[in-house]
Amino acid sequence: MTFLKQDSLHKQVAELLVVRASGHLYDSQREYPLWELSNDDLQACLGMGIGGVILFGGCTKELQHRCQTLREWAETPLLLCADIEEGVGQRFQGGTWLAPPMAVGRLYLQDPHNALLYAEQYGRCIGAQARRCGLNWVLAPVCDVNSNPSNPVINMRAWGEDPVAVSKLVCAFNKGVASEGVLTCAKHFPGHGDTAIDSHLQLPVVDHELARLELFEFLPFKAAISSGVSSVMTAHILLSKIDESYPATLSSKVLTKILREKIGFDGLLVTDALVMKAISDQFGSNEAALMAFEAGADLIMMPKDPLGAINAICEGLLSGRVPMQRLEEALSRREKALAKPKVLTNSSNFTLLIDNHASFESPEECAFSDDLLRRCIEIRNPSEIPHEQCGVNLLRFDGVFNSSFLSNTSPAICLPQKAGYEPVLCHKFGVSPWQDDDTEPLALERFGQGAFLLQLFLRGNPFQGSIDEKKRWLTVVKQLTRKDRLAGLIVYGSHYLWEELLQAMPSSIPTAYCPGQTPRAQSMVLSSLFSYLDFEKDCHLSTFVQFMD
Repeated sequence: MTFLKQDSLHKQVAELLVVRASGHLYDSQREYPLWELSNDDLQACLGMGIGGVILFGGCTKELQHRCQTLREWAETPLLLCADIEEGVGQRFQGGTWLAPPMAVGRLYLQDPHNALLYAEQYGRCIGAQARRCGLNWVLAPVCDVNSNPSNPVINMRAWGEDPVAVSKLVCAFNKGVASEGVLTCAKHFPGHGDTAIDSHLQLPVVDHELARLELFEFLPFKAAISSGVSSVMTAHILLSKIDESYPATLSSKVLTKILREKIGFDGLLVTDALVMKAISDQFGSNEAALMAFEAGADLIMMPKDPLGAINAICEGLLSGRVPMQRLEEALSRREKALAKPKVLTNSSNFTLLIDNHASFESPEECAFSDDLLRRCIEIRNPSEIPHEQCGVNLLRFDGVFNSSFLSNTSPAICLPQKAGYEPVLCHKFGVSPWQDDDTEPLALERFGQGAFLLQLFLRGNPFQGSIDEKKRWLTVVKQLTRKDRLAGLIVYGSHYLWEELLQAMPSSIPTAYCPGQTPRAQSMVLSSLFSYLDFEKDCHLSTFVQFMD
């Protein structure tokens, strides 16, 4: 890195950048080194005034030390954040990983009162654990209304498909997080729910008129703003009827005219990550940072070249392209956010509470996580899946690389194996189990003669691009049913496929759904369908064939 002269303007602009870093302590442990700064570069950036860090990876104890160190390196009070929409355990080992928000949204359909209590406790659990780690900003709640079942990037991250229900749930969540003295972030404005394209990979286009947006997409954001949400994150989507030239993140028509002036939001406005391809493939890295700031964003998240972004914004201010008032407003909003009561800002008000012999999770947090999972699991036929001599446990995953819930000892693999179902993974890195037959797509001759347990892990996941595999798996279920070879079916994640599969399933076949995909979620579901197994014994290591879907 070539460092700039540290004059006053550069330092002020630097405060508005949020850079990515690993939660691990050492450079060799970085999981995404192309995005995560080395410790030397990170220390230099913080020393020159960069004001925010988004963290990913590691365990909770590492993160506690990491946050302490970053504050010691920093020139200015830091915003330390993470994408922990589903709990600290979603990103950092040792924390609680909750069932996704959509699980609470589905409970709301049957029991609104208790669902709102769950949403508030959900937020309180995340806020408390974030604070114990040293984070002061949670990048949640997701305020997108998932009106498109084929949405590949929002999906189960949303709180529901109805804007009124989502509005109530995100407000309850925001109340829970804020009660722990942690800042929140409503995302992704103006609404990423009605898209079929992942903005990590391409630029989605939304053709709705302003009237529709006001009645639907905007409602949860307005509610969150009214409930005191600390910040709003932009979406890398193009609203063709509002601004046909620029995505929302770079559009003054969306950020200033609508969000600031029409809706009246005066808190922190942060971009989604500028390294995402919806922005980086069409706009230069430094120009995109300047355009976002010019359009109304206060904080610039993950620019590809942090120092180049600082230079570009400084040049825009000095040339008069962007009025100095924009800088003053952005810095003032940042200062106000960090000045809120109980918000951690420096090393002196963050004391490490590390007990190497104790669990990071409190008993109450563990109990809440388990209770939520139990409430969300649906079992249509609770009869046991029979023991098999040569059964096949066919598991559908997005992929095994960096999977947080798949290993040789994962319950979904090792527990059915005890009942005679040998695991076969179906994902996109191997030899295909498919044949060219629209009615019988699964090449059964490759699997032997045993019955099948199908376990489908399917939900919207950033960078995967598509979850629309309904037709294939519906056909597989029908194929196995015709051949009398389907012993059971479990769907983890997206409820959209589950609901369609139910229509094709004979009621006599044990069938279950769980919105969570974690090992704990797997164990809970399987214990209902394999009650004759001894779940207290350690799972033995498994071997599996890797197929490609």
